[in-house]
Amino acid sequence: MLSLLAQFARTVTAVNRWIMIAASALIAIMVVVICYEVIARYAFDAPTVWAMELARLLLGPYFLLAGAYLLHMGGHVNVDIVYARLPERWARILDVLTIPVIAAFAVILLTYSLPLALASYNQQETSTSAWNPQVWPAKAMMPVALALLIAQTVAEWIRALFRLTGHPDPAPPPAAPASPDEMT
Repeated sequence: MLSLLAQFARTVTAVNRWIMIAASALIAIMVVVICYEVIARYAFDAPTVWAMELARLLLGPYFLLAGAYLLHMGGHVNVDIVYARLPERWARILDVLTIPVIAAFAVILLTYSLPLALASYNQQETSTSAWNPQVWPAKAMMPVALALLIAQTVAEWIRALFRLTGHPDPAPPPAAPASPDEMT
């Protein structure tokens, strides 16, 4: 049973890592689009009607899809005032107790975002700009990202249970790269 739970945690984390890497490609596309807009606007006095809106439509999915792996990496904002001063065992207990709160919040958001995304798709919702692109693909990323976040939260809870019970972490975050000071 433990090996099945460990495999689940590793698989979910690996999937979310690859999704985050793929979503990061959206940043490169946004940079190209914004550079094109700046050059078109200021060098040729020919601004586009689509570039800034496309950049906004790409930023949302990037932000959402990267969130699950960011949870694994410990990159979300948290309050460490108490946590950092706890003995290791109490910190592990706190992890086991607080991670389900994240899952509950994500489930609530999912139950509200899924109908909105489905309605947007069914209505083939578009923006109100001159370009007027369909916005349902960007809105559909919210429930997808929340499902990924819920799965990652379960994986993080499994990891916390493993650490609390003295088992090795089945999916530890990668080690941080050495800082320049540590290299010398």
